[in-house]
Amino acid sequence: EVQLQASGGGLVQAGGSLRLSCAASGFTSHDYAIGWFRQAPEKGREGVSVISMTDGSTYYLDSVKGRFTTGSDNAKNTVYLQMNSLKPEDTAVYYCAALTFIRDVDLEHYRRRPSLWDYWGQGTLVTVSS
Repeated sequence: EVQLQASGGGLVQAGGSLRLSCAASGFTSHDYAIGWFRQAPEKGREGVSVISMTDGSTYYLDSVKGRFTTGSDNAKNTVYLQMNSLKPEDTAVYYCAALTFIRDVDLEHYRRRPSLWDYWGQGTLVTVSS
């Protein structure tokens, strides 16, 4: 059974940094991707980043490029989202999700479509104060 557990949210001032972690378990191969999504109050869920566990390729929401970095620690089965230069508009509940069987899949396409993802972890709240 695939399980995802997100952690690391909190309150930070604008310009600060936070590192989110997603502990993943239950996968039988590296044929999957981990995405970070966020949902602000009264807004839809949007894809922030995706990393392929097959080849390490990454994809980002335009507004976070240059500020956020996603990566993996395979030894710990953990994917992180390093968030720097945080802005008040980054305030949201952040979720990690998994997409399986990603061979020949356009991960940028899937980043934009949260409803297509297979598994979800619980959210972690990030609040950026101005």
